[in-house]
Amino acid sequence: MNTVAIRLEEKRLENVKNIADYNMVHERHRIFPALFENRQHRTILDMSAGMGVVAQRIRDQYPCSLICNDICPKCLQSLNDLGLQTISFDLDNAAVPFPFPAKSFDAIISLSTIEHLIHLEHFLEETRRILDDNGFLYISSPNYSSLSYMLPFVLKGQTFHDPFSQADQYEFYAHYRYFTYKTLLQYVRAFGFSPVASYIGKPHGSSYYQRLKRQSKWKSLCFKVVLSSLCHLLPPRWSSEPVLCFRKGSGGAPSPKKIVL
Repeated sequence: MNTVAIRLEEKRLENVKNIADYNMVHERHRIFPALFENRQHRTILDMSAGMGVVAQRIRDQYPCSLICNDICPKCLQSLNDLGLQTISFDLDNAAVPFPFPAKSFDAIISLSTIEHLIHLEHFLEETRRILDDNGFLYISSPNYSSLSYMLPFVLKGQTFHDPFSQADQYEFYAHYRYFTYKTLLQYVRAFGFSPVASYIGKPHGSSYYQRLKRQSKWKSLCFKVVLSSLCHLLPPRWSSEPVLCFRKGSGGAPSPKKIVL
């Protein structure tokens, strides 16, 4: 992550005293650890763990050894305040290997991280190196072919992230890559990973849904019914940010199975 992005990240978190004040929870956070299913992970690395929403859920609900990585001071403070084990290293420094021996983890989580990186080859090669031979990678990125991005783009000619909008500035300066569901699937697979499943979170626990629910129970109910129906009816390529599960190793099914949680 570049220095401008880190500064903007710190700025948007400056009024967040702890994780209870964090208002950017997404459905991709909520579906952990349910998407682990029965894989019985023992050692997990959460890369760019942020404020610790996912890590806290895993720590409280899933028996494993968990390590969290981040480089933003505010995020590291939150992770440490939660009592989580942390390690700080730059995922995008191609000159330095990740600070773990080969096959150290049987699961790695990378949510909304890959779009921030320049050295993608280094990132995925190192991820594969530190994964166990039967290890799993859980990865997500904004899907810029989803309805939530494409409709404003096609109907209004609206850019994905507005550099003049306070809400969009972080994404505008921090995102180097613009993946679609299909390109993320193909790209990760090219580095020796086999797709297993695509997990889609129904609207239940996001900060946006909770705010809508407080404003109007009727609007929140309509939102929930419509979005839940779309999750079940449409293929994953229309979802805004499905979490893709890959297994280390080539081959596997041509496309992952869709699971709605």
